[in-house]
Parts: sequence; structure tokens; C-alpha cells
Amino acid sequence: MLSYSVWIVGSSRSGKTTRLLEHFCQWLQNDNHEPELFYTKNGVKKEGTSLGKSLYLHKTEPGVLVLAANDENRRELGDKIVTATLGKYPVRAKTILGFFQDEVILFWPLLIQLLNLKAQFPVRLRPETEQELATKLWRSQLDEATISRAGVNEYRLVRSILDILQLAAYSGTHCEDIAKILQRGLQENTLNLEPEFLASLLRDWRNWCLERGLLTYGIITELYTQHLLSDRNYQQRLTQRYQAVLADDVDEYPGVARHLFDFLLDQGAVGAFSYNPDGAVRLGLGADPNYLEGLAGRCRIESLTKPPVRTLADRLATPMAELVTESMVLSTLPDTVQSIQTTSRAQLLRQTAEVIVNAIKSGQVQADQVAIIAPGLDAIARYTIVEILNKQNILVESLNDQRPLISSPVIRALLTMLALVYPGLGRLVDRDAVAEMLVVLSRRQQPPENSLELNTNSAFSTDIDPVRAGLIADYCFVPHPDRPNLLPVTTFERWDRIGYAASNAYSQILDWLDKQRSQQELRLIPSPISLLDRAIQQFLWNGSNLPYDQLAALRELLETAQHYWEIDTRLKQTNSQLKIQDSELSPSSPSSPSSPSSPSSPQSALAEFIQLLRRGTITANPYPLRPIGPARKAVTLATIFQYRSSRRFHRWHFWLDAGSPLWAKGGAATLFAAPFFLQDRLGEPWTAEDEKMAESERLRRILADLLSRVSDKVYLCHSDLAVNGQELLGPLLPLVHACVPFEVSVN
Repeated sequence: MLSYSVWIVGSSRSGKTTRLLEHFCQWLQNDNHEPELFYTKNGVKKEGTSLGKSLYLHKTEPGVLVLAANDENRRELGDKIVTATLGKYPVRAKTILGFFQDEVILFWPLLIQLLNLKAQFPVRLRPETEQELATKLWRSQLDEATISRAGVNEYRLVRSILDILQLAAYSGTHCEDIAKILQRGLQENTLNLEPEFLASLLRDWRNWCLERGLLTYGIITELYTQHLLSDRNYQQRLTQRYQAVLADDVDEYPGVARHLFDFLLDQGAVGAFSYNPDGAVRLGLGADPNYLEGLAGRCRIESLTKPPVRTLADRLATPMAELVTESMVLSTLPDTVQSIQTTSRAQLLRQTAEVIVNAIKSGQVQADQVAIIAPGLDAIARYTIVEILNKQNILVESLNDQRPLISSPVIRALLTMLALVYPGLGRLVDRDAVAEMLVVLSRRQQPPENSLELNTNSAFSTDIDPVRAGLIADYCFVPHPDRPNLLPVTTFERWDRIGYAASNAYSQILDWLDKQRSQQELRLIPSPISLLDRAIQQFLWNGSNLPYDQLAALRELLETAQHYWEIDTRLKQTNSQLKIQDSELSPSSPSSPSSPSSPSSPQSALAEFIQLLRRGTITANPYPLRPIGPARKAVTLATIFQYRSSRRFHRWHFWLDAGSPLWAKGGAATLFAAPFFLQDRLGEPWTAEDEKMAESERLRRILADLLSRVSDKVYLCHSDLAVNGQELLGPLLPLVHACVPFEVSVN
């Protein structure tokens, strides 16, 4: 039978997404809108009709499911579809995990019936909250001896165990079968813990979450693929809702995504899928590209060989890969590949930044046409590069720079404010924190000289500078474990040294804090979230445009606080219900000590929230995803994983730390036990030979992918010595020796 579905294969920047949209538009613009062709199993290609599939879409229903690899790609793909179709046809654009989540929440009543769950609305746990609650639940079982035997700290151990549940769900493995998979795969058990013990922890965690209506990505995926997708009632609804599916970059999808696609195709829906053999960016994070590739057998295969844009991949991908993997003797690489070589890494960072500055100043390239890519970016490298370029008025955009919220002075100031308003938090406040709070809360915005001036910290000044803030904190701050206090500025004998502006600003802060304390005592502040919002409106926002990074951090803080108190409320309700049930069944039996409970008072909950932030477990994700206006004209700074995930393209690339061994390593982009849950090797042990082959294949994909995302030049930036003084002998070193060294001009 003729298949109307299409499988589009091509490398990066080969036009796969564009071709995907073209097929979609062909389906919609076909004149033969015949309802009997809704399903391919019932449709017959009539004489004279085109190969394009005719769809009969109801504009009142979401007839097309559109899926993308990540949220940023989803937004772009959704915008392109709306533009191409003039918004006439309803489409639902989601990531695959976002789709699973929406379906689980939408059909939660059905899951309540299927699994006999408690009738309560589900709440999704964020990863940091998941980590905290799992740690509390397992604390009695993960004692010091167990953690010592595992060879990692408690945080890493808990994260690794939780990752196993997520990987199992992505592969379609039942929670009860995890022990079997680990038993076969963990012949060389790096954690030194029994597979059955790990599986029992995960079963306890899964059951504990379901009892309270709490969902994680792993539990969501398990509920959808193993319960919803196999239910006849849901299958009937799904068939009625979608007559077509478009999935971009399916090489980034988990294996269970194929179960969804197979079902839709079996029911007659038409599909268009794009696949990048050099992609697999999320391999090691749950993606199973080889298993997804099996869908090609159900589709017409369309190969894209000629990229619409010129890249260096055509000329350099093969010779560079051969030079790295086969150690071939090659005289030199073309002039499009040059090296920047220094002895120390500090010199390398400075020279790389200087080359970029000179190129931009001389007009050879624009700032937004340059990308700096590294296998790993430490804080020193980020700071050095950003500082040098910013001093030359060149902006830098760090892709997905997930720094802890507590690293922002604004966030630290707001947490200090909370500790001064709510009682019982005095041990979380010190003089330095108070001084910083006074500086942040006393700032005012200076009117920009140019209306197009960027939002930066330089556009703000403070009425209380750090020196005066330190003096006020030294003489006016009164520490106390329950009620820390700030005294009037006149308490300081030489308060005249503070000056009028600083004294006035301090008095305003003091009056505002006193007002909030009195309202808190009268229970007129609903929650700490309300107090945070008041402080932001009073001291930070004040009708001004906040800098991009601060706006992102504040948004993330409010979302995190709202999520934390939502979970706190849910746990309080559940625990009280369980206590009532226990008392009815056995009044003398105490509640389970291993079950994490919600803090007994609002103050203790707030203390835990502040400590959670101070441990750095929550990071800020900027929103919007990309800056707008002049801030878009920036040099891109990213790790390999971040850059490949963003699907960006530049004229010039600077590959930082080209001699690093991390170019072939998965690093943070590879979860513990990830190879055991791939469908083509489910449960097979992961040997040293397997690791060697995986590194070689990963390096080949990285080279092919990055070269497909650059059009003019590649600079290999290499220092002989790493930060710790060791010699760098990474897999890209043959490329460094084979290309022409770039002569850095000395002014």
C-alpha cells in the first residue's frame, strides 16, 4: 500500500524543517479535500491525483500535532507553521515531553480510574524539588555507610538514582523491570549498590509521588506510555483529535515517542518526520535515535544532500574526521581553519578575545556572526571573555547560562528582606547580607542619554553605596535569632557622615520593613510570594525597565517560590489526611518516619526555601529565550551541547580548548546507566570497548554538526597547559597541528 507519510533525512542546515513545512502545506492546499482520505488505510490513490496527502481539517479542533526537540525549537517551528498557513489551520506545537505532560493532566480522571489513585489535581515537581523530596524520603536508607560505599556524595547519588527512573520510562521499561535491566547491565557496578535496592528505592518514590498527586518527567512518561496509550478510551479520543503529525529532529526523541507515532500511523494518520544522522545531541539523556530510525520503514524516504546555505562541512567534515579518528598524515588544512596557540590557558582566553575584538572592529565580521564554542565553560573562562569583549562595547550572549539564583545580588537582597520581616529567621541574616540589601534596595534608574541604550547595570545608581551600607549595617543592625532588627540611622553617632541621600533612602527602607512586619503580624500578607512581589514593585521595578538578566532571575524566583509553596500546601494536606487515617485504623501507631513531611510552620518552610536557594540547586533560565533589540547583536558563547541544541549558524567559529579531552566525552550530557536503556542493547553491559566506540562516534557527529553550522572560518584555540598545569592531549590535537597558526598582531 502506498504510504503518504514521509521520512526526511539530512545533515544540519540541509533544509529538513523547511521541507517538513512544504509537505504540510501541500497536504493543506490540495484541492481534493475528501473525508474518505482521512485515513491512509481507507484511502486509495486516485488516478490523476498528486502524491500529496489530502487532509480534511476541522478548524474547530486541533487536527495536527507538531512536535519539536526542545522548547526553543518548538516556538520557532510553531511560528513558521502559522506564517506558512496564514493561521488558518489549528496546530498544537509541543515538545514530546510537553505533550506527554499535557495528556496526563488532561486525562487524569481516567488515570484515577485505571490506577485507583486519590482524586486530587496533579502537580508537577521541578527537578530541584524532586531532588529535595527524594533525599528526605530515602534518608533513612541512604545512610553514611551506603553513601560511602557508593563513592559519591548524597546529592549525586540521589540524582543518579532518579535518572534511572527517567531513563527507564523513556525506554518504555516498567518500573518493576528496572532491577533486571540493572542486574544485567551493571556487571561493573560503579555505585557498589545492589540493583534490587536501587529499584526498591524507585518504586517507593514512584508510589509516594502518585499517592500525593506529584508528577516528575519520569512518572509522567510512564503514566502516558504504559497506561494511557494502551487504554481503548484514550486511543479513541487520540484518533479523533489528530489526523496528522509533524515531528522535527526525531533523533532527539526518547524511544517511547515511537510508540505514539506507530499508533497514530496504524490508525491512518499521516506523518512527516525529519531525522539528522549527525544529530543525536541528547543521546545519553534519554534519546534513542536508532530506535526512532525504524520509523523510516513506514514512510517514503526523502534524502536532502544539497544544503541551501554554504557551509564548511562539504569540504572539511570528511578530512577532519579522518585526521582525528584514523591518524592520517595530512600536510595542512585549508586556510579556512586556523589555530590560536598559547602556552597557558589565561593567555589563550586573552588572545582569543583580542582576535574577536580586532575582527569586529575592522569590519571583517559582525558580533552576531561569531560563536565561541567549548566542551565545557568554567566561570573563569566566561568571566574573562565577557569582561574583555564588554570593555570594547561588544555584547556577549551566554546560551542557557544556568547560574544559581543565589548568584544574583538582587535575589540575595530579597532573601535577606524576607528574613528581616518574618520571625524566627535571624540565623539566616548577617551584617554583610544586610549591607548588600541596602545597596540593592536603594538603587534608582538614571535616564539614558540615548533612547536605544541597552538595559545594563550601568543604567542604575544607588543612594546607599557599599561603604555607607557597611557603616549602617555595623552600627544599626541588631542580630537576634528570632527578631533581627534595623535601628534608625541616628543610632550611629556620626550619622551625619552618611549624607542626606543615603539617610533618606535608608529611612524609606526602614519604614517599609516596619510596615510589612506589622502587616505580617496581623496576617495581612497572604504568603512570602506576596511580600516578594511587594518588594519588587517598591524597590526594583518602580516603573523602570529592568536589565535582561535581573528580569530573568526575578521571574524565576517568583515561579520557584510559587511552586515551592504549592508543593508545601499539598504535602500538608496529604500528611494531615494520612494522620487521620492512621489514627482511625490504629490510634497508637505512629506515622512512618521515612516519609518526608511538610515543615510544621510557615517560618520553618520559609527557612527551608531560603536554604534551598543558598545551596545553589535552582538556576535561572532567561525568558524571553533570546534578547530583543540591540542585545541581539552579540557574540554567542556556549558549550558544545548548548550550541548544537540551539540549532544556530554563524560565519565564524572559535573552538575553545581544542586540546581538551572533553571533546569526545559525554560529560554532563550523559546520565548514569543511559546505555542500558537503549532498545538495541537493552540491559547489555557497557564495556570499555563500547565506550571507545561511542566516543569515536560522538566526536564524528560533533565535527560534522559544527562544521555544518559555520560558513567562513574556524579557529582552533589551544593552550599547551590546562588550568591545573597538565598538558592537554585531546583528540582534536591533530587538527591543531595540521592547520595554519594565526598570527596575533602585537600592538
